[in-house]
Amino acid sequence: MSRRLSFVAPILFSLLALPALAGTAEVKLVLPQRAKLDLQGRKTIAVAPFIVVSQEGADRVRGRNIDVQKEFERYLLKVLRRETSLKIIDPGPVDFPVYDLNQLAHQQDFWRALGERTQADLILTGGLDFDIQDRSGYRTEEYTSPFNGRTYLRQVLVEQTGFQYDILLQVYDGKTGEQLYQDNFKDFQNFEGENTDPLAGMFENLLSLEDRILNVFTQKEVEASRTLFTE
Repeated sequence: MSRRLSFVAPILFSLLALPALAGTAEVKLVLPQRAKLDLQGRKTIAVAPFIVVSQEGADRVRGRNIDVQKEFERYLLKVLRRETSLKIIDPGPVDFPVYDLNQLAHQQDFWRALGERTQADLILTGGLDFDIQDRSGYRTEEYTSPFNGRTYLRQVLVEQTGFQYDILLQVYDGKTGEQLYQDNFKDFQNFEGENTDPLAGMFENLLSLEDRILNVFTQKEVEASRTLFTE
């Protein structure tokens, strides 16, 4: 951190020294953002199945019926192994006492028992809501006639497909069963054409959310803009 500040400080002072005519100057800084969870003394994590709250529209696109739970788990395990130092533990079959995520947050005995069985410091689970939307519609655009050169307005059909991903992420203490963290991550992506591959849409959602999800477990760097007054 001290090295980063020693690098940024000369830039800030040089900007402050700009002529008064400049008025303001904008500078972009790359700042560290601490992990949301305190991982001190916690080295292992068991990833329990995420509950699919709803999955709408996937079977209407190219006849595909994607397994949202399986694809998300595959993605999550890959990025946790790649970006964190946590050891991933397979929890085996998990029989939830309830499937309501609000009630699951209060099942402390269940999470403590799962932690004892897996010997995991942390248990990760949550809910998934993946929605594929047909957003095709008419758009008004200008049209110049090749016959008289006049410009008209006309309605043109634009085919679009929207992908919305809503992830509820919960982290429990494997020793006490206490819920340590919960957050909601949402993303929407819009694609031209009505036959967009739902897997492509899903992974665009996940790519957009990746830094926020990983920031729960590891420090990330974020870019921030600051305006400096030079007068």
